[in-house]
Amino acid sequence: SVPGAAVAVVAGDEVVFSKGYGVRAEGGAPVGTGTVFQIGSATKAFLATTLAQMVDAGAFEWDRRVIALAPEFVLFDPWVTREFRVFDLLAQRSGLRPYVNDGLTALGYDGDALIHSLRFAEPVTSFRSTFGYVNIPHLLAGRIVARAAGKSDWSEVARERIFEPLGMTATTTTAEAIEAAADHAVGHRWTPDGVVAIPFDPSFPYGLGPAGNINSSVDDMTRWLRMLIAGGRFEGKEIVGAGTLAYTQVPKIAVNEQQSYAMGWVVHETPNGRIVWHNGGTNGFGAHVGFVPHLGVGIVVLSNAENRGFPDGVAAAFYQALLGNPPFDVLASALEHARKTEEEKKAKFPPPASPRPVRDLAVYAGRYDTLGLGRAEVAVEEGGLVLRLEETGAELALSPFDGDVFTVRLKPEGRFAPVVAAWGDEPVGFAQFQIDAEGRLADLHWTFGDDHYLFDRVEER
Repeated sequence: SVPGAAVAVVAGDEVVFSKGYGVRAEGGAPVGTGTVFQIGSATKAFLATTLAQMVDAGAFEWDRRVIALAPEFVLFDPWVTREFRVFDLLAQRSGLRPYVNDGLTALGYDGDALIHSLRFAEPVTSFRSTFGYVNIPHLLAGRIVARAAGKSDWSEVARERIFEPLGMTATTTTAEAIEAAADHAVGHRWTPDGVVAIPFDPSFPYGLGPAGNINSSVDDMTRWLRMLIAGGRFEGKEIVGAGTLAYTQVPKIAVNEQQSYAMGWVVHETPNGRIVWHNGGTNGFGAHVGFVPHLGVGIVVLSNAENRGFPDGVAAAFYQALLGNPPFDVLASALEHARKTEEEKKAKFPPPASPRPVRDLAVYAGRYDTLGLGRAEVAVEEGGLVLRLEETGAELALSPFDGDVFTVRLKPEGRFAPVVAAWGDEPVGFAQFQIDAEGRLADLHWTFGDDHYLFDRVEER
């Protein structure tokens, strides 16, 4: 279930439908068209537009090498580092594993650390060959925009060049700002048994910057849609050049037979016309923003439950009716997928039938080091093991699973409490202590979601 949602439809330069449904929080006030939600990755199209504005201003060209604008950008493959261009930053064809190192935001690592971590991320496909959705390159793109505009950060550019010219007065980019808004929705974590309210987490999506940090309302987002439909103009004023804006919607890599990814946009070819759209999903919110260019009609759907398909399902039904395409129950399919995903997540940590005994916990204690994450300490505390990351202070509880293998949970301490509230109490991965050629415990291999990190033991205790 979704506690609340707001939906609006734009045709040409007119808002033809706008309405709130449900409540901002369980037992709370109703959702209105001015209620503020997180829009998640629908932010990426705003980033693409600011890049287009910088191209309009002559700050750089789309094919400018990224290392010429941001020397701190280094990938695992030197050739890919050298050949990466501005248009590649948002094109989702980097060759990196999907969502690579996103979880580091939850562990307290800042933007510098996230960008630095990419140099240690081995590619899983060749460059520009395969769709692979990532977020961290958008942080770098935001920095390139800010430097070109002479501003301190990307949010300042977005405010001055998009939010203010469009009159998006309720739109912000921080956790503090959405909490301070008088009319804001509370996010909810989805479970098969219902939704659970969660606190705002400054690390996600805000730690990923222009990959997903915008908070907005449907009232404000209809202004954004009107500008997009008008090819970069709003109430007689040019916000971005029509040609550069259109370039952000040109497909760069195939997602499947019907869909391609452009720059902050998915381009969907249907039997009766093209749809340009992007969704958003944060720990507690879901969003969908899209339009049909040849009809000049668009829709925005914002909701206060993590995106398990509801915003996309509402939008899909709208597009089907608008274009006369064959009906398909996206909501039913999304619900089935959500339940299956939840079952698979729980099935990742089944206890072994005959677990091997764990060693004396003191044997595992010591200091460890790894590329990208810095030093860590494993200590015995209150009869269990704790892995503490020195750079951020994040603490992970290690629970015996099978011999030298432990499950990993983030401890809900201090600033990390909202993260755990959003995730629930499920393990986030495994930690395996490994022996060297002489049979001594030497390394710690940690899986965090789909990311893998190898810690070398640097000191015995």
